[in-house]
Order: sequence, then structure tokens, then C-alpha cells
Amino acid sequence: MAKKEKNAVYRVTDVIGTSPVSWEDAARSAVKTASKSLRDLRIAEVTKLDVKVEDGKVVQFRTRLSLSFKYGA
Repeated sequence: MAKKEKNAVYRVTDVIGTSPVSWEDAARSAVKTASKSLRDLRIAEVTKLDVKVEDGKVVQFRTRLSLSFKYGA
């Protein structure tokens, strides 16, 4: 029989990760940094992708994530 989980409350916050390499790298960077201060990080949903352009060239990938984490009492 599956173990019952207690009721829990989760909070959602947006973060933006950046990388000169890729959107995936930007997402990894955002999650890694956020996980240092957010307790019980559960889900990271990509909500927006964009790039920074300088002189007609892509110089930075930006990934916006909605992160859900356990809300502390």
C-alpha cells in the first residue's frame, strides 16, 4: 500500500537563468542557484525563452522558469 503524504502547501516563484551557451544551460543555472536557498524545490516549468542580441549576434540565452517549492510555516 502506498504511503500517504501529509497535506502540503507549495509556493511558485519566477526566476530567470542566463547563459552564453544555450537555453538548457540557462535553465540548469537557474535551478542550481535557486536550490541553494529554496527548500524542497519540486518543479521547474519553462515559461519563456528569449535571447539577448548585440551587433546582430546572439550573445546570451535567457530562460524564465516558474519554480514550485514547499512553503515553510
